[in-house]
This record gives sequence, C-alpha cells and structure tokens, in this order.
Amino acid sequence: MVEERRLTRRVVESLVEQRIREALQRGEFDDLPGAGKPLEGLDGPHDDLWWVKRKMQRECLSLLPPALALRRDVEDAMAQVPVARDEAEVRRIVDGVNARIRAALATPPSEGPPVDLAPYDVEQVLAHWRSAVEAGAGRAAVVDDVGVGRSRRTRHRAAPS
Repeated sequence: MVEERRLTRRVVESLVEQRIREALQRGEFDDLPGAGKPLEGLDGPHDDLWWVKRKMQRECLSLLPPALALRRDVEDAMAQVPVARDEAEVRRIVDGVNARIRAALATPPSEGPPVDLAPYDVEQVLAHWRSAVEAGAGRAAVVDDVGVGRSRRTRHRAAPS
C-alpha cells in the first residue's frame, strides 16, 4: 500500500514536471504580469490571510455587520448630495437612501448592532441643498445640516441654545 502511494506520487510529480517543461518550451510563461519585479509584501510581517485581505480590498468587500455597512453606505451616498447638479438628483439620492433604511428597519439584522438610522426628510435635505447652492457654501455645510451619519435619537433632537 505504501509502495503504491510512492509510485503514484512519483508518476504525478513526473507528469507535472513534464507539463511545466512543455509549457516553458511553448513560451506560456513569457511576459507574465509582474515578471522581473519584486513580489509585493515581502518586507511586511507574515500574514496567512494576505490574499483574502487583498481580494477584499480589490473588490471593495467588507466584514462590517449589516447595520454598520448600511451606515457607511448612507454616509457615502449623502456625501454626494452637495455635489448634485439639480434637485432631481438630490431627490434620487435621498429616496435611494431612504428605501435602504426602511428595508433595513423592516428586517432587523440577524447579527451585529441594530439599525439606528431614520429616513431623511427629503424636503429638509432639499432646503439645505438649495441654501448651500445659493450661498455658495461647501460640501460640509449641507452634510452637517442634514445630519449625515447621526442616529434616529440624535438627528431629531433640537440643537442646544
């Protein structure tokens, strides 16, 4: 039994070596991306999951719990409001955000923290967008005024006087 395994292993290794040799002769390894360049990450600390992290970064994946991923997506979307070209675009952005928030509130996440966002008041966001456009204010004015990233508890509180 042990002898059979050794024989099988030798046959497989021999076959692999033969295929590599043939591919080299055909030039299939010529002009590979990164040929002649140093390998990335050799200077850093050893990480068994380096390839997982690189794939996640390359494909913009996240390990955030659903509620936190939603919060990040909402903040990213609402950050587009100040640079919107017209009111219709602002409405599309806010309506899209509100639809995602309502869906998340209707089906609470099975893991991680609860969703603590509330839908945005489209008219309030539009009013802040209009005033910022008229005043020539920057992005921060609109984003801060509509409460991007604030929870349901803090967004509707009156500002201290």
